[in-house]
Amino acid sequence: MSVTIRRYLDADWERLCEIHDRARLDELRGSVDLAAFLPLTDTAGPEGLFDGELWVACDADRVLGFVAVADDEVTWLYVDPDMYRRGIGRRLLRRAVERCGPVVTTEALGANAPAIALYESEGFAVVESVTGKLEGNESFATTGVRMRLEQPR
Repeated sequence: MSVTIRRYLDADWERLCEIHDRARLDELRGSVDLAAFLPLTDTAGPEGLFDGELWVACDADRVLGFVAVADDEVTWLYVDPDMYRRGIGRRLLRRAVERCGPVVTTEALGANAPAIALYESEGFAVVESVTGKLEGNESFATTGVRMRLEQPR
């Protein structure tokens, strides 16, 4: 598999929806009732998917995952569940971090151990645990973590 990372194209939209909608269920599991799930078509605009820069990881023409950055925050990171644990999320995260300033932040749901482990393996540290409303579907409460990476200048 030869994975490349490139900027998002409008033609990638349907594939991003497929990836998000499958992977989001894994992200929610253990942190909040799965009834909190909302598809990407409902959340991309209100949650700012296109507010910053957006990249996709591809094998040939097939999109395998995506990452978004707004200001110096990694705001979205999803990988096709069929492609978990193959380094795609790590490569996307590294691309995002390259584009940020010396301090990079992100958030993860508290029970999303794989995401937290990925961020920590790339130098992020948990700086705060927060209990409150689930962003994008505020009728559900959950606990999450805020994470921070300080890059050398």
